[in-house]
Amino acid sequence: MAGEAATIPEDRKVAQSAGLELVLPVCEKGIGSVILKPDSAQLIHGVRIEPVALWPDDRGYFLEIQRLGRGLAAHFPPESTQISAALSYPGTIKAFHYHMHQTDCWSPVSGSLQVALVDLRMDSSTYGARNTIYAGMLRPWQILIPPGVAHGYKVIGMDQAMLVYLTDRFYDPRDEGRIPYNNPYIQYDWEMQHK
Repeated sequence: MAGEAATIPEDRKVAQSAGLELVLPVCEKGIGSVILKPDSAQLIHGVRIEPVALWPDDRGYFLEIQRLGRGLAAHFPPESTQISAALSYPGTIKAFHYHMHQTDCWSPVSGSLQVALVDLRMDSSTYGARNTIYAGMLRPWQILIPPGVAHGYKVIGMDQAMLVYLTDRFYDPRDEGRIPYNNPYIQYDWEMQHK
């Protein structure tokens, strides 16, 4: 691995800290594996998905996001867990972000998102893998994203989308890395797939 790392061009090296080395993979243009079930064998190592309980009735619906100490974010420490929300308009692309230390737990609560994940961790068994997850009101899934996995989304459909997310640490701009959505190595295809 050390010899391999020495041959990686500098423009592909993203970050390194505490034994975690992030490197842009060289991918073919596309969207990677489309994840259709929470226990898919094609999920990037460490990414986890759980359906979110949604209870509709004649008044609307109730959506339970998280219970502290339970579910995907059960290990998040209460003293540093942050809950945030992002509202995005149709067609908006927010990508790519990565963290060296922070774990995210995403819950799209309205609209529809095309979530894109890329494993940047050189020592991961799924290094270079890309996952696409369609989540939101039509598929109420919660997505756990570990450090070293680049993540982003596109709002699909005609409605705005709301993403509620928990992080296991308070916001720290030093741990908020960014890669352009159109990175030439990742080559994620944000266009309509016409499948």
